[in-house]
Amino acid sequence: MVRGQKKEGECNLSRYIDAKCKICRREGKKLFLKGDRCYSPKCPINKKGAVPPGIHGLRRRRRFSDFGQQLREKQKAKRFYGIRERQFKRYFDLATKKRGGVGDFLLRILESRLDNVVYRLGLVPSRSVARQIISHGHIQVDGRKVNISSYQLSPGQVISLTAKGFKIENVKKMLANKDYQVPVWLEKKAAVGKVKKLPKRSEIDTEVDENLIIEYYSR
Repeated sequence: MVRGQKKEGECNLSRYIDAKCKICRREGKKLFLKGDRCYSPKCPINKKGAVPPGIHGLRRRRRFSDFGQQLREKQKAKRFYGIRERQFKRYFDLATKKRGGVGDFLLRILESRLDNVVYRLGLVPSRSVARQIISHGHIQVDGRKVNISSYQLSPGQVISLTAKGFKIENVKKMLANKDYQVPVWLEKKAAVGKVKKLPKRSEIDTEVDENLIIEYYSR
């Protein structure tokens, strides 16, 4: 279930209001939607495995058709990055206009969103929290407040927290974690991050088969 509406081109503030753990169980793997809980023994997938939600969850899973597999992969990618269908399709259309691999460009666009970069920098425990603090004006890009979660970052841009952003409990907890490793295409010093370059496919750890997504939209 999704709540929220925005005109075309505006910030995507839609969010899932059902239990996030059900989303992971539905996709059969962790999508890391709840921050620390995803790494703890409390994670339902750690406790019971990837059992689908609902009273029929314990039944044997039916075999998906080719179309079903393509649809599930597209849905998984949308839920992983927390975006809606219209915006996801727009990203795909944009990727098809680039020279090179469509799947690589699609993931690169998704990874360079501001909410994803804030999450990848280890400033917040999840993308949903990243979207929240961005919409509340706690994130700066090159010294200016940006409240659009879908803002596309470019190499060389600097991401930082506002003074109020430092006081957010989730942020303070993440900044205290000195073991967090940022991706190689990003750079972080204290609470300030920088996009060194746009990521290659091999530098993106998202467990998504982009070829199935291409097949879905090309059918």
